[in-house]
Amino acid sequence: MSARETQTQQQLMPEEGELVLATVNEISPHGVYVSLDEYNRLRAFLHISEIATGWVRDISRYAKPGQKIVLKVIRLNRTRREIDLSLRQVSGEEKRQKIIEVKKSEKARTILDALKSHLGNDEKAVREIQDILLNQYDSLYDAFEDIARRGQKAILRVEGLPPNYAGPLEAISEEKIVIPIVEVRGIMDIRVKTPDGIEVIKNALKSVEETKASGVSVKTVYLGTPRYRLIVKAENYKVAERAIQNAREKIEAAIQKAKGKFSFTREGSRKQLE
Repeated sequence: MSARETQTQQQLMPEEGELVLATVNEISPHGVYVSLDEYNRLRAFLHISEIATGWVRDISRYAKPGQKIVLKVIRLNRTRREIDLSLRQVSGEEKRQKIIEVKKSEKARTILDALKSHLGNDEKAVREIQDILLNQYDSLYDAFEDIARRGQKAILRVEGLPPNYAGPLEAISEEKIVIPIVEVRGIMDIRVKTPDGIEVIKNALKSVEETKASGVSVKTVYLGTPRYRLIVKAENYKVAERAIQNAREKIEAAIQKAKGKFSFTREGSRKQLE
């Protein structure tokens, strides 16, 4: 939900070139009549010439009543409130990004509704929170995601947020937004033949598990001498790859210092939701 969405719906009209989510209402021989989901179901038209490149024999192959489609605004008359749309000018990537944007907007609206309920349906309080967040973030979803990801650290950075709103805002954001977690792992073969070899290995593994990094967890698992698994979880693959590389190098340095042998084999990575 962006700042634009905080305006009254009566004032809203899309801009030329904007991507919109529309619901198909009626199919005619000349095109498709739709309503714009984000603009108070404002009526708009998709001409048959803008459905696809080349001749369109059967419009129903591209649109059916009730279907939701991503379209691009190519002409509009604000005075007459007429809007012409295009399907053929929407790329696959544009469609994907628009759908993500809409889903984020819907999630932000869900959080606002939950917050409103928690605050005793105090619309004034919810509008105040909304305005404060939009002064600092590009969208409400970005704000809620940051709060869900970083908790109090994010809350403390929000200027002007009354203390009595902080708790509900943090709790609801964490409840409603699932932060994606990726996991990378590898198998370590560690051999230290000195009398204190076991302690050397334990200390080396413990040193990486105690590493403090925002959004990163490092864990080692004993698989049976001389094999250990190194597991790193983080919010994205770039962070995870950097963390597992740093952990591997730190362990290897400690083992080599003790005149031991170290080897590392990567395992498959995976993405999970926690």
